[in-house]
Amino acid sequence: MIETVNATEKNIALEERYGAHNYHPLPVVLAKGEGVFLWDVEGKRYYDFLSAYSAVNQGHCHPAIIKAFTEQAHTLTLTSRAFYNDKLGETEKYLCEYFGYDKVLMMNSGAEANETAIKLARKWGYTKKGIPTDRAVIVAAERNFHGRTLGIISASTDPDARNNFGPFMPGYHIVPYDNLQALEDALQNPNVCGLWLEPIQGEAGVYVPQEGYLKAAQELCKKHNVILMMDEIQTGIGRTGKLLASDHEGVHPDMLILGKALSGGTYPVSAVLTNDEIMLTIKPGEHGSTFGGNPMACAVAVAALEVIKNEKLAENADRLGKLFRERMQQLVNKSSLATLVRGKGLLNAIIIKPTKDGKTAWDVCVRLKENGLLAKPTHGDIIRFAPPLVITEAQIQECCDIIEYTIQSFE
Repeated sequence: MIETVNATEKNIALEERYGAHNYHPLPVVLAKGEGVFLWDVEGKRYYDFLSAYSAVNQGHCHPAIIKAFTEQAHTLTLTSRAFYNDKLGETEKYLCEYFGYDKVLMMNSGAEANETAIKLARKWGYTKKGIPTDRAVIVAAERNFHGRTLGIISASTDPDARNNFGPFMPGYHIVPYDNLQALEDALQNPNVCGLWLEPIQGEAGVYVPQEGYLKAAQELCKKHNVILMMDEIQTGIGRTGKLLASDHEGVHPDMLILGKALSGGTYPVSAVLTNDEIMLTIKPGEHGSTFGGNPMACAVAVAALEVIKNEKLAENADRLGKLFRERMQQLVNKSSLATLVRGKGLLNAIIIKPTKDGKTAWDVCVRLKENGLLAKPTHGDIIRFAPPLVITEAQIQECCDIIEYTIQSFE
């Protein structure tokens, strides 16, 4: 008897055999994306409720971004920063005016942008604030997620990020998130150069701080002459119902860290924006990237941000996020499995209580997949829901129906 292996099984087996086992994906193999939808290799269509961890805010394969991408690909892709190119200066000007900063330094991944922010904060601390050599401290928050480089995980409190990867880089002071007293105590250290925060802790499970926390943090940074470093890689570019999550409290951080949706999911593009005093502490040869600020990255970044502005995607995220949370709260009110919903805009999460027979958030996500919606658990009992911001009201109502009857099927 000849055994047949379908395309899904074949692709999963190939990754298992030849790829590193550093992810635990849902058992679905995707082959096509358009707007809010993804299709697997067997042709089944799904609603995407992860958006590549918010990298695809503009929807999959947005035609305006793809047009910019392909046109630039036919012209010039990479020069390195050994030379000037005809795209970088224009894009730097566009980014600075779009977000309201003096200078921008473009990189590739979000982790690279955060590493850049660390180096800038330290450099400023030594050269401008007068911190003694090798004594600079950056204050970070518990449960943070800024990336997975050694420099970044040195500030992590997640055992999975840290176990067996030491020794770690010194120079961090970790405080509880959303705790102003702990923050004020930490910032009194004259060697603190930066406060490194996510305005909403996305990867940790969409923890939204109390109203006023970010504004108070900004005031404390001003009081103690500390750089406010805001990591908006996942929360920025329309995701939470404003251009930036910091905008909900009228906070303009000293340093803005961006990535993910900065390219609409077409290319690795990240950026750090700040003022002249901070940015110009770094001199030629002290930091850089072969691919950072390349012409392809520049073309797609401008196109991606134009889509956010022209299609009013932040406004759409605000309106439909409220609708989504209302629907999910109705579910929580009558469910023994879903116990809490939280979020802002179209960055939301629900908490899943394990069933008596041992079913968890993972099992819920597998069944959601079977019912045509893709989401992923984080930290065991939390499911994050973050669809592309181009989703319509009719589509989000349909997705709420899918989530509701999926969860009810376990009860």
